[in-house]
Amino acid sequence: MSARSAATLSDGGAEDHDRLAPAVWNPVGNAVVAAADILVGERVLDLFASTGTGTIPAAQLTGPDGCVDAVDRSPSMLDLAEAKAEALGLAGVFFHRTEPARWTPEAPYDAVVSCYGVLLLEDLDADMDRIVRLLRPGGRVALSTWDDGGLEPIGELLLDALRDVAGPTLDRPTPDGTAPDGTAPDGAAPDREGASDVDRPARPATPAGPSGTAFVENYRKLASTDRLTDWLHARGLVNVRVEPFGLRVPLDPDTAWSLALGTGYRGLLPEDPGALQRVRSAFEERLGNAFVLNADSLIAVAEYQPAG
Repeated sequence: MSARSAATLSDGGAEDHDRLAPAVWNPVGNAVVAAADILVGERVLDLFASTGTGTIPAAQLTGPDGCVDAVDRSPSMLDLAEAKAEALGLAGVFFHRTEPARWTPEAPYDAVVSCYGVLLLEDLDADMDRIVRLLRPGGRVALSTWDDGGLEPIGELLLDALRDVAGPTLDRPTPDGTAPDGTAPDGAAPDREGASDVDRPARPATPAGPSGTAFVENYRKLASTDRLTDWLHARGLVNVRVEPFGLRVPLDPDTAWSLALGTGYRGLLPEDPGALQRVRSAFEERLGNAFVLNADSLIAVAEYQPAG
């Protein structure tokens, strides 16, 4: 199969992203929605809804008298989500192709769900503070993030393949996510928290696009039970619960390539079809025939109880 051009694919990576839905996105999305404890008739926001990972199970719970607002900046992702909702005959689902962090609803929500979407927020703390205030008092936030070591070793294998094609000039993040000169993505000194390069797992490579640097920083900030718990408390949320969601996913080479094309790693890939094919070949050579993705995640739920 010939490599597809990452920059010119008309679907924006939506179909490649959705190939992972049965194995990764759907199990995690179902766990997030279950943690949110959604009731019939409630109003729900799915933040960075992608292809409907949280939207579909949430709409099945709210029923026709409820409301699920699916918000994402990718029209192609939401097109797939909308097609799924129509095929299932779901009512009360609305799709909004806009910037999720700036979304303003007509009325407060009972729950906000987000399957890895918070990792795409440009200003993690400020944007999430704003999103939390879209909830009614007593409303719930339920979300997933990657656990420490999640998405490995796809990032390292892909970077090695890119280096084969682009040469040694390709910058490679160090194991703690910093640049080769030791600085953090924002130019600050890295927060090593006492861990060495040997015992700290590698971080995902910085994806290109508007949320590239933010993705790396947000991943690092939330990638443990304690970090995620503390961050949610800092948002003013209460009754915070975080549970690990262990997941290992065997991937054949074609599906692993879809992971590269359908996630933030897509932005690292060359536009030239010939170069893209060479990257794919080098990537699949490193991948082997018995690759297992570490998809370990964290599922969190918390309540919004504003002071006063």
